[in-house]
Amino acid sequence: MDTFKQVESFVAVATRGSLSAAAREAGVTPAVIGRRLDALESRLGVKLVLRTTRSVSLTFEGAAFLEDCQRILNDLANAEASVSLGGVKASGHIRISAPAGFGRRHVAPLLHAFLEANPDVSCSLDLNDRVVDLVNESVDCAIRIGDLADSSLVSIRLADNRRVVVASPDYLARHGAPREPQDLAAHDCLSLGQQRGWIFRDEVGVATTIKVNGRLECNDGAVLHEWALAGRGLAWRSLWEVEADLRAGRLVSVLDAYAAPTTGIHAVFPQRKHLALRVRLFIDHLKNHYGRPEYWTGHAPPSVV
Repeated sequence: MDTFKQVESFVAVATRGSLSAAAREAGVTPAVIGRRLDALESRLGVKLVLRTTRSVSLTFEGAAFLEDCQRILNDLANAEASVSLGGVKASGHIRISAPAGFGRRHVAPLLHAFLEANPDVSCSLDLNDRVVDLVNESVDCAIRIGDLADSSLVSIRLADNRRVVVASPDYLARHGAPREPQDLAAHDCLSLGQQRGWIFRDEVGVATTIKVNGRLECNDGAVLHEWALAGRGLAWRSLWEVEADLRAGRLVSVLDAYAAPTTGIHAVFPQRKHLALRVRLFIDHLKNHYGRPEYWTGHAPPSVV
């Protein structure tokens, strides 16, 4: 019980932003919350929270630990809900947000089966590439790709996301394939608007950003994908977007030996004590599909090192 209280208090401090706010939520004094944090850090042997008289901030270890703790607390709440709900069916409306390209390919096609399995549930799907405010816009669940900055949200990792540099066979026949990231300076690179650069892993495994240049750029990833298929240049795209083209030979991946570390595809939702059954079942529905290897891959795509 002490361990659970320590973890629960740590999450409350991290998401509420202060010991006093966490104490008010728990109905105890700030001193009690402080002692729980001290005990947790002492037991783990690592500093999780940096505290001043005015604010708290997470250490690197604390930020990593927070995501795991939120997941564990959410799983516990779901387990309790499963027992207490028994045979109750999911019902009501669910509002979902997802990035436009990913949502078209990997969320919208799965909704029909979800609604068939849950006939008392209705759904609104909002596809756009901005980061929505889940609380103020009344969004129940959002799909986000990459690093998560907002620690006030609970996240569940649905799948890994890998990015690859791709080009059409025609482009590579005309211009040759880059052998290392520095070779990109001699190529037409299709950039996503004011993108800072493309990320690669160097010889010792450290992530590094390479600034790229080209004659074409666009703030729409789908357009970059089409340009790559048309042989206009090299593009740095997510594997979920180009997997079918790689398998069919319409695109070829290059620089695979330098591929950036994978990031995550997450379902995020506001911090709540009890997650609505319809939302939990929707997240499980996505996770079950994304967790099957055959969902993402058929056979190994062609590549050029």
